[in-house]
Amino acid sequence: YAKVFETLLRLRGNYVWPAVWGRAFAEDDPDNHATAKAYGVVLGSSHEAPMMRGIEEWNRHALPPVRDSEGVVVVAGSDPYGGNGQWSFRNNAEAIKAYWADGIRRMIAEGFEGTVALGMRGNGDLCLSDGDGIELMEEIIAVQRQILCEITGTDPAEIPQAWALYKEVQRYWDQGLRPPEDVTVIFSDDNWGNLRKFPDPVTPKRAGGWGLYYHFDYVGDSRNYKWVDTANLANVWDQLHQAYRYGVDRLWVVNVGDLKGQELPLSFFLDFAWDPERFTVDGLAGELGRWEREFALLHFGPDQAAEIADLLHTYGVLQSRRKPELLNRSISLDPDRDLATDPRAVVYDDQASPFSLTNYREMERVTGQWQRLAERAERCGTELPDAWRDAYYELVLYQVAATANLYALRQAEFTNLLYARQGRSATNDLADECDARFASDQAMSDYYNAVVAGGKWRGFQTQSKVGYGDVGRYGPEASWQQPEIDGVAIADEVFPPVKRIAVPEAASMAVAIDGSDLCWPGARVAAVLPAFSPFQTQPEQYIEVFNRGMTPFEVRLQPAVSWLRIEPETAAVDRQIRAVLRVDWSKAPRGKTIVPILVKGSEGSTIVVHAIVEHRDVAQRARRRRGHVEANGYVSTAADHPTAVIATPDACWKRIPDIGRTGSGMEPFPVTASRQNPPGVGPRLEYEMVLFTTGVVTVWVHASTRNDTLSNGGPRYAIAFDEGCPQPVDITADTGAQDLIMNRQWERNTSDNVNRTATRHVLSRPGTHVLKLWMVDPTIVVHHLVVDTGGMLASYLGPPESYRFEAKKDRE
Repeated sequence: YAKVFETLLRLRGNYVWPAVWGRAFAEDDPDNHATAKAYGVVLGSSHEAPMMRGIEEWNRHALPPVRDSEGVVVVAGSDPYGGNGQWSFRNNAEAIKAYWADGIRRMIAEGFEGTVALGMRGNGDLCLSDGDGIELMEEIIAVQRQILCEITGTDPAEIPQAWALYKEVQRYWDQGLRPPEDVTVIFSDDNWGNLRKFPDPVTPKRAGGWGLYYHFDYVGDSRNYKWVDTANLANVWDQLHQAYRYGVDRLWVVNVGDLKGQELPLSFFLDFAWDPERFTVDGLAGELGRWEREFALLHFGPDQAAEIADLLHTYGVLQSRRKPELLNRSISLDPDRDLATDPRAVVYDDQASPFSLTNYREMERVTGQWQRLAERAERCGTELPDAWRDAYYELVLYQVAATANLYALRQAEFTNLLYARQGRSATNDLADECDARFASDQAMSDYYNAVVAGGKWRGFQTQSKVGYGDVGRYGPEASWQQPEIDGVAIADEVFPPVKRIAVPEAASMAVAIDGSDLCWPGARVAAVLPAFSPFQTQPEQYIEVFNRGMTPFEVRLQPAVSWLRIEPETAAVDRQIRAVLRVDWSKAPRGKTIVPILVKGSEGSTIVVHAIVEHRDVAQRARRRRGHVEANGYVSTAADHPTAVIATPDACWKRIPDIGRTGSGMEPFPVTASRQNPPGVGPRLEYEMVLFTTGVVTVWVHASTRNDTLSNGGPRYAIAFDEGCPQPVDITADTGAQDLIMNRQWERNTSDNVNRTATRHVLSRPGTHVLKLWMVDPTIVVHHLVVDTGGMLASYLGPPESYRFEAKKDRE
């Protein structure tokens, strides 16, 4: 631990919770306590390891009783303290108390400085097997304090102590349990970077103050994330800023797992803790950018600092969309089940891509972003001195290139599975590409472990990330746990596996289209492309002509009108070709036109595809040309693109740069502002838009996955069109986040890294409308708004932002 302690001190931290998961800090190296004392590092222990004793110190020496299927003890247990081996205060109290007392005696005898963890959780970082009654926890804390008093001969108030409200432990606090005032109460995040509780601002200050436990690395539901850094600094800033403003400033600790790979977010965490006032919301983009450049300058000198800082910034933004370990899980809602009462309403599919393969070219666009970032990172690395290449590989290139490769692997994998269903001759080519990408992943890991810095970091890149979810290979815990059997990691494999098909020799033409996973011939519905609009911003519509055989053929695509252009109109098809469609709007008629397109193959097939062209007149519909315009059945707007921001003396919406999955977000400030009651004159955001649709529309608000930190139901916003009555929305209403948090809707939100809520509104007329979003609670962060007028397609990130008319003032 000497190198860990030195690293901590260099980063201006001074407090450590030693590793668990089979590790016993005091036993694995008997000099650890003396080393911590020599470095001046304060030791603590996690929520599952009270009284300065790691849980493994119990597990290594206690034998729990063996029980039969009915729970009856058939083989008695034992432990070094004359007990029955159970980690149970209710059933083995005297042994547990003696075990704790030894931990305090050791702290006194070895003279190291520490904060004593109070409370108790179940063995294996689980809920207490004894139940969660307040009376039991009160007794446990009282006994622990008595032990402190008896062994130290000191008033416990003079000994630093902490009680971590982790997972279900927060229930005790919510139900009224309060430890003595000298105990530091540690509020935890939900393991996914979203804080769960703040102290009530009107509560008198505690002598022990408040603490924070945060995560950059996690083992647990809904899935482990341990491979590479996935922190978005804007989100980290927001949560640390909120905690600090609510008075949580006595003790901060962050889970960094094995540390390697978390260098950047850990550095930021400790820099913020050292000087919270440096990072204020006004000018935040500039200050975060300066910090990133300082980080790059420190490690790589001035010549490439700006480029490396931008690479790391973009990496953090892209990575925070979804953990890499979750790239083979799609989560959806069962429309036939009630989300509020039935956990089965949230449906997991561990053999599907969360990103759409067919709608908005989503998977292509996201993977392309990663590939371009990796190319930049490779170029930047070649311009660095040779002596810095190893450091660059560890801190920048590996995580960028390996994640880009993983996205390319997943794109090949899931496209292969789609192609196999459609019978495309290109199916096996994509299986080969997936295999090649997996080989590249393994080669990068091997290079990290064996070559970089002469093998200094051997073993630090053995973490699996591809094979999650394979229940058939390693059992029922595969949904969340890394590939392992009996607690021992097994080799990573691609899951779901790719498919290979037998391809006949004869040519056989088929067609797939933009916005659909069907193909023709075969589908029982007409082939209809997404509607064309002069205001569309989504990618251009396309027709894919593919071969189900090995023999090439010729194809001709013939639209019924000259103003609908196709490129290419003719082509030779070996495996497949993609033809892009464009409308000449100067010649297209007004109104709605349905244009048939004949797709003729030289092997004798003809397939008809229909294009719907909507050429609408904005001037007739809108009072003025301003704001976003409906196209393709929706209006989509980034939250930080309002046409008006209405502030009050008490609060104002402000922009948080790059905190969202597709851009920046808006949050009310100060974060300690009181609850507002719309409509009134409360702080609000206004979004002008031109809508052609009347009747019922659905407004989706994408927000950060925040919890009810103020315990007042929320956070909430309110929303309405024009002068309508605002509809209040509680974004945690369906998550139960203040209870155990580990429920399916919370898992969906944190996995998708977004909270999506919907309201329905009735529009009586087409034309210009103003969508108004009011602040109700602080701490809410809004990323994106989508008005679904009937054509929004299913996707992970939502549809691209709509075309926007800018007023003269906006342009200036």
